[in-house]
Amino acid sequence: MSQSYSLFVKRDIDGFFGLFIDNLVQFLAILALCSNPFICGMNGENSFYLFRYIFPGAAVSILFGNLFYAWQARRLAARENRNDVTALPYGINTPSMLVYIFFVMAPVYARTQSVEAAWKMGLIACFGSGVIEFVCSFFAEFIRKHTPRAALLSTLAGIAIGFIAMTFTLQIFHKPLIAMVPLGLILIALFSKSRFPLGLPGGLLAVLAGTTVAWGLTVIVPHLESPPIWITNSVMDPAAVTTQFESLSWYPPVFIGQELWILLQDWKQWVGYLSVIVPMGLFNVIGSLQNIESAQAGGDRYATAPSMMVNGIGTMLAALFGSCFPTTIYIGHPGWKALGSRAGYSTINGIVITIICFSGMIGLASSIIPIEAGVAIVLWIGVIITAQAFQATENHHAPAVAIGLFPAIAAWGATIMYGSFFAAGGKSLQELLVENANADVNGFLVGSLISMERGYIFTCMILAAISACLIDRKFFIAGIWSFIAAVFTFSGLMHSFQLSENNVDYLMPFAESAEGAYLFSAYGIGIGYVGITIVCWASGAFLQKNGSSDDVI
Repeated sequence: MSQSYSLFVKRDIDGFFGLFIDNLVQFLAILALCSNPFICGMNGENSFYLFRYIFPGAAVSILFGNLFYAWQARRLAARENRNDVTALPYGINTPSMLVYIFFVMAPVYARTQSVEAAWKMGLIACFGSGVIEFVCSFFAEFIRKHTPRAALLSTLAGIAIGFIAMTFTLQIFHKPLIAMVPLGLILIALFSKSRFPLGLPGGLLAVLAGTTVAWGLTVIVPHLESPPIWITNSVMDPAAVTTQFESLSWYPPVFIGQELWILLQDWKQWVGYLSVIVPMGLFNVIGSLQNIESAQAGGDRYATAPSMMVNGIGTMLAALFGSCFPTTIYIGHPGWKALGSRAGYSTINGIVITIICFSGMIGLASSIIPIEAGVAIVLWIGVIITAQAFQATENHHAPAVAIGLFPAIAAWGATIMYGSFFAAGGKSLQELLVENANADVNGFLVGSLISMERGYIFTCMILAAISACLIDRKFFIAGIWSFIAAVFTFSGLMHSFQLSENNVDYLMPFAESAEGAYLFSAYGIGIGYVGITIVCWASGAFLQKNGSSDDVI
């Protein structure tokens, strides 16, 4: 019996709000960081770099990707005669965005005091990331087929726990008056599978409820005598709405391919930043593989090569139209599928983001809708990802999933630590480690925490893969994974770092280190991985010789 697949279903509204808010958060972060006069200087008269190039360029890539992944979902639905296919979520790549701002654009701006130079180096980094993903798409399926599912999903679960669920949980409890009623509505809609009157989507109700409460408090609070801070920190700013409304204009995308080609030819200006571009490009490849695997575990099997190829093309388009920030297949497909979203949520998100970026409405949207009103939807996504890591793998691989969580959780802790030292001032992380390489914070070794954070996506996956192979008594393959970890460690992709005050960067053999930086070379860890390789292979050979191993290659 033929099953129709609609262009749009009601539950696409829930998915749209989740994906839109996630993308909106990225744009607000870009706006705040790039306009900071001490980071990139895109404020005042230099703000046109954001509104004329970066936001419209990002919109081009997001629209392109969202429309493709919606079309891809329709093709899969037609091929398999299903009406429950969910499109891959897509948007700004958060880790790359932060890394490129702090480790590419900000250093260039600090050295040259040129906003244009910082923007151009960001374009190079973005384009390079897209090229890496496009090239890797041709052999990514091989990597996916030979990587245990536990290794792919546990990494996502670790990221979901720290960087999604924990981050947004903190926002909810920071402004409970705005966020907790929407949280309740989301939990009712998604955990109990209950339907609201008139069939209204839970995501829409949550955003409306949070926004209504926020603006209600804005009206009431001025009439209260000495209200406590837990009330006053939830009010909105009406003046900001007026200011943002007056700043609306039309910002069509501008093709800058010729300028980018000239930049690429001057390779001496950007070759030093390969230590940032290459690791982040490879991280994006692995992240895309993990997210495609996550979608398959949820029931939607998408071809790896075209999915990643379009991802790479989308990032290159972003650079060609002036954006410094890669786009990517988002973590969280199972969450959007559990919401009941199909392909429409992707299409709507692409269109709405494009309108907002082309019109300069990002600031206006943020002044009207409190982010806390919709973060419960994103929290749900993190919960589903974490649950799927255990549910979609074989029961006996659960320990492998668990061990893969630890590096990502360590990375989250390290991120908090960096920010704490930066905000507190006084002694820096660099000074702390120079004085005492064994320094700890509340019992946690500072150097080890930073080392674990460097390349944590690789570390999560490799530790889980080794564990899964050993559970299956595949000693030789486990040794191969450990050897890969050793190669990545010796090359600087994992564990090594250089620290300048509170700024952490990669330490790679072919790149110059920052003058006066604290350097940690992870050769000892690399030798340790070689030791694990030898132990795995020796154990496999011994057990196989004695007829007690099922080891296979």
